[in-house]
Amino acid sequence: MAGMAKDGRSRLAEGWALVAHSLSGRLLLLTILYVMLTQVAIFVPSIGRYHRSLLDRQVEAAEIAVLPFTEPQNGLSPALRGELLSRAGAIAVMLPRPDQREIFLSNETPSKIDVTIDLRKAGIFADMLNGLDCLLHGKRRILHVIAHTRIKGAQAVEVILNERPIHAQLKSYAWGVVLLAFLISIVTGILVFISLYLVLVRPMRHITKAMVNFRANPEDASRIVAATTRQDEIGIAERELGSMQRDIYSSLQQRARLAALGTAVAKIQHDLRNILSSAQLASDQLSKSEDPSVQRLAPRLVSSIDHAVALATNTLRYGRADEHPPQRRKIRVKPVVDEAFEAALSGKERVVPDDQVSDTIEIDADAAQLFRILLNILRNAGEALAEKGGTISATASRDGDATRIDIQDNGTGIPEKIRERLFQPFAGTTRTGGSGLGLAIARDLARAHGGDVALVKSDESGTQFRVTIPDREE
Repeated sequence: MAGMAKDGRSRLAEGWALVAHSLSGRLLLLTILYVMLTQVAIFVPSIGRYHRSLLDRQVEAAEIAVLPFTEPQNGLSPALRGELLSRAGAIAVMLPRPDQREIFLSNETPSKIDVTIDLRKAGIFADMLNGLDCLLHGKRRILHVIAHTRIKGAQAVEVILNERPIHAQLKSYAWGVVLLAFLISIVTGILVFISLYLVLVRPMRHITKAMVNFRANPEDASRIVAATTRQDEIGIAERELGSMQRDIYSSLQQRARLAALGTAVAKIQHDLRNILSSAQLASDQLSKSEDPSVQRLAPRLVSSIDHAVALATNTLRYGRADEHPPQRRKIRVKPVVDEAFEAALSGKERVVPDDQVSDTIEIDADAAQLFRILLNILRNAGEALAEKGGTISATASRDGDATRIDIQDNGTGIPEKIRERLFQPFAGTTRTGGSGLGLAIARDLARAHGGDVALVKSDESGTQFRVTIPDREE
């Protein structure tokens, strides 16, 4: 038996903990508590009114009991008068008159008067205080109650009575009110709980469960929450959660594609480097030729092959997020810009380069990485202007401890739907066959220097990008 009792208490404690710590359980308890507080606010005035009605009935019964004795020559005996007063619950009744004070006594003689209540002056607050006083202390007291009377010639009626019967009736009434308040609280709490559970708690559980399930495997598209058509805050939360989960799922899919790309690049890197090495050897042989045309074109060919070899080597590092730190030094900006223009616009006769960079401006950067930053931006601009033609201008300036390079074209601008994802891999391109990696690589390289690549403007007059590279701290 002791074990069963202990097990029962343990289950009760677990159930209480579940109710107290769950949203629905707390809601139920709070609803019951608030309704109970409301009932308490009703309880005290109810006790006061009921106590007043009990006193009024006692006074009325005492008046009826003594009324026959107020008539002269009534012929009623004192014993009958005492019997009538006793049945009315009164010990004594006094009728003050202008010239005398009539006293009617029962068979019981009061020893003392404990409390005097004047009903002629009492209000709602006095009634409440009298009711609570009777409920708490009214077991053995003698009351002196004064009230208005309709007995002819009497100024008032004063009744002395035992408070015990009034206390018993008031106590029974109070327990009834408490029980009714408790039942109302339980029923109201359950009804409110059911309503809020269906409207609020259950949808919130659905959202919470969807979040937990999605967190367990965010790469499973079936775990994305299915939004309802509700127009309230819950519906908005469901739709926003679904949108956020779809964005996360797309981002993870994009990362998976990047990882696959890195694997593919790793497989072809060795062969590509061998091919480029052979081309590099051939270009070295060409550079020894005395032909003027070859001498003029050979340096550009050698430089392009060198950049291709370096790019093939660094591509795998990008796929592994293993780009080497910038090897920074003070260099002039103009030669790097010129070289990037030549590489980016090769074969694009309709695109005119406009290099306005001063030969005196220097930048604290890795020359190879700066070339890649500018090459990616200029190549995108050149591809955008390749069909209709146009001009790409480059300017550079010093801004405090940083160097700014602005690249601007006079094309038709970037579509607004692309701008938000412009620097995301595979997302920031509108060209058929474009990878969407150029600007992502450029920004990563610039941020490795502590700087950034930003879109300054893009409208019908053209597009402007700004590369900002701050100097190293001394």
